[in-house]
Amino acid sequence: MPYQAPLKDMLFVMSELADLAAVAALPGNEDATLDTAEAVLEENAKFVSNVIAPLNSVGDKEPGFWHDGQVTTAKGFKEAFKAFGAAGWQGVQHPVEFGGQGLPKLLATPCIEMLNAGSIAFALVALLSDGAIEALMTAGSDAQKATYLENLVSGKWTGTMNLTEPQAGSDLAAVRTRAVPQGDGTYKVFGTKIFITYGEHDMAENIVHLVLARTPDAPAGVKGISLFVVPKFMVNADGLPGARNDAHCVSIEHKLGIKASPTAVLQFGDHGGAVGTLVGEENRGLEYMFIMMNAARFGVGLQGIGLAERAYQKAVAFAKDRVQSRDLAGSAGPVAIIHHPDVRRLLMNMRAQTEAARALAYVGAGLSDVAHSHADADVRKAKLAVYEYLVPIIKGWSTEMAQDVARDGVQVHGGMGFIEETGAAQHYRDAKILTIYEGTTAIQANDLIGRKTVRDGGAVAKAIIAQVRETEAQLAAAVDADAGGDAGADFKAILAQLSAGSRDLDAVVDYVVANVKADVKGVFAGSVLYLKLAGIVLGGWQMARAAIVAQQKLAANDGDASFYRAKIATACFFADHILSQSAGLRSAIIDGSAGVLALSVEQF
Repeated sequence: MPYQAPLKDMLFVMSELADLAAVAALPGNEDATLDTAEAVLEENAKFVSNVIAPLNSVGDKEPGFWHDGQVTTAKGFKEAFKAFGAAGWQGVQHPVEFGGQGLPKLLATPCIEMLNAGSIAFALVALLSDGAIEALMTAGSDAQKATYLENLVSGKWTGTMNLTEPQAGSDLAAVRTRAVPQGDGTYKVFGTKIFITYGEHDMAENIVHLVLARTPDAPAGVKGISLFVVPKFMVNADGLPGARNDAHCVSIEHKLGIKASPTAVLQFGDHGGAVGTLVGEENRGLEYMFIMMNAARFGVGLQGIGLAERAYQKAVAFAKDRVQSRDLAGSAGPVAIIHHPDVRRLLMNMRAQTEAARALAYVGAGLSDVAHSHADADVRKAKLAVYEYLVPIIKGWSTEMAQDVARDGVQVHGGMGFIEETGAAQHYRDAKILTIYEGTTAIQANDLIGRKTVRDGGAVAKAIIAQVRETEAQLAAAVDADAGGDAGADFKAILAQLSAGSRDLDAVVDYVVANVKADVKGVFAGSVLYLKLAGIVLGGWQMARAAIVAQQKLAANDGDASFYRAKIATACFFADHILSQSAGLRSAIIDGSAGVLALSVEQF
């Protein structure tokens, strides 16, 4: 079925939960009004629905191919990317001085979600370029910025991130790629990089590789890694692509999903050395690359949300059309399967998790905008700390959620879901990579424990929990105000589960901080469960906030009553069916670590 962007929900979340008005009040964001947001999102939705979404199944069935070092992308991709750049979508959140639109992250976020709902395989090229732009804006020299940024922002050129090597995997301390200084400010780069998304393609005039490598005298481990710009084509004095650089694609991978996105093996320096220039200072490459990685991790979280939304829409359409079996309450004949209780449960599970993850991501985007633009340095610091705490959750929980939602989408389709022609299976296959690239869920969870919880003694986590409890107080007041009414009953149910969830999360934060030194393996054995618990509780918090706003709108007869009633019902479902899992997660984290480590290696 055609993709229809959930614009009403997106705008509701932006304005009511992520505080678009506060973002628009920040210096430089004056144009980011609700009217602007509506106009931008509507145009983006049209572009994605008409140009990108139709390519999703095409690219899956007939992906691009490699031949003699060149990659020909799937039919329609080259033309679509040209249109994408010409329309300015690559530059939505990037500075006007480099040709971008200069809009805040909060406004760009739904555009990124929509693009990924259209086609994750297509959207990946824009995701990697966004990361390269962020890294060069932060650490690039004036010459590098002048050479590369405008072309990247316009979509004429694209960017890549080159970390992984065959022997290293996620262990960047084991990177062996060499960068030898030439005495003229350039370096010759030698090495192999694998899993390079859009490392070779025919959609742009040049490809700007950002490459981690070691200089000859670099210290061992991650402290000796530097970052280099290595373009596919050298750039002439007139700014145009010139001679071919010694960076070549020797193959592309054959994958479970996202088949239309070429994942390249790149070889640097087989013919004398690939010419590169140093980004920033030597031995600070990992620091700079993390700028790119954090941007990408947030973007991958949005990939999960976009895919989940597309899978949900497909499942709803099928459930309304597929006629099978009589209604349990009695019917003259077979009914559409959406009338069957378990199909309704599956659809609500898909809907509730998608909406919760969207709300949490958009709130995170708003925090990022405040962290970058607020006039008060203390406010910037505080908001940045909360945003950084949320990033591994947005990445890890949203992508795990996408797998669950895509699985449920196949289940709604029944046997037809197992047949490729319906398209449900593609969503399931595409979802799997999201929990792996840009750092597996375990890597996100380790970051959540080590850098985001233990480092500050749980201070940021505790501050967020305090905000959750403010929402609990609002729910309690709403229960009292409508005692005996439908709203009071709904809010009482949400309050019970959210209060239990916040207590469970609070207890786990205390456990992590108190035990990480004495039992580091035991604490990290529960890291992924901690991330899941945080996602569930904080996602439930956003759903509770949404329900409160929806009830206020209903009471004031302000807007679409059906939309607001559905928002409250979805929040109740999330509380009853998803937030209610918090007690089990708390128990597994605090009491179950011994079971993870009980067997010796030989016993497996």
